[in-house]
Amino acid sequence: MKYLISVLAGAMSYGILSTIVVHAYDHGFTLGEVVGSQLSFGFLLAWLLAAFIKFKQKRGAKAESLSDPSAKWRKLEWKHKLLLVLAGVPSGVTGLLYYHSLKYIPASLAIIMLFQFTWIGVVLQAIIQRKRPNRAILISLVVLLIGTALAAGLAAPGGASFNLTGMGLGLLAAISYSLMILFSGKAVPDAHPAYRSAWMSTGSVALAFILFPPHFLFNGHLFEGLLLFGALLGFFGAFIPPLLYAVGIPHIGEGMASILGAAELPVAVLLSTFVLHEHVSGLQWAGVVLVLVGIALPEWLKRKQKRSGPHSMGV
Repeated sequence: MKYLISVLAGAMSYGILSTIVVHAYDHGFTLGEVVGSQLSFGFLLAWLLAAFIKFKQKRGAKAESLSDPSAKWRKLEWKHKLLLVLAGVPSGVTGLLYYHSLKYIPASLAIIMLFQFTWIGVVLQAIIQRKRPNRAILISLVVLLIGTALAAGLAAPGGASFNLTGMGLGLLAAISYSLMILFSGKAVPDAHPAYRSAWMSTGSVALAFILFPPHFLFNGHLFEGLLLFGALLGFFGAFIPPLLYAVGIPHIGEGMASILGAAELPVAVLLSTFVLHEHVSGLQWAGVVLVLVGIALPEWLKRKQKRSGPHSMGV
């Protein structure tokens, strides 16, 4: 149960971010300042954790994992570190695109667009593996698309009124998020989670600083409110979720983790409704529920098939 709660809490942490970003914009801070401060704090926390692990190792303690104390971890060489830095770049791209979309569309719609990573990831896997998705996945994709249409307000009387720029940025964020999941799963998976996280955060913050030089470190904006927003975003977005996922996912499996990870969606929409006071209709809430069903459906069908026998579902 503690591993289930760990992954659930990590997903819920991600759901908080859009509300914090909107408040940061309301206080006059720019996209570069918001993303840069978040990734800076995430970078700092990740390296502090890595330094703590290194300190324990030097004192003769075992190189224990956050998720598997018995594991033997690869010693990172420079080629591994460079690979992890590159694998961290999509995380920074995702943040930039997602937060930029919040300038054009409501947070409740932006999170719906980001969640298109569910079917985009399936398409990427099918292309890489050159294998057609099974029936359970195809059914799930249909449910996801219907749910997305409802949640985006396309079925509302008169159609949805949304900004195409914001929708496009949200969709690009979903593509980047899919690549982030793909690369982070394949980049030196046998390295210690703390070191993987630290080097990947280095790639994210380096990209942000190249695109948006960190003037906020010197112009006084940190002490005008940005420090609080950056600390909250860094803690809930760049530090806590990867840490909790490293603890829980190896014990509950990727299938269950993807189901629990969907908790990000209702948390973001609920906060958009009650904190940002965005209007979300009953039909849109029905779409949110359908998106959650579409995410959980493949795992549920797989478990049902295992209980009923290999030929019962035909998937």
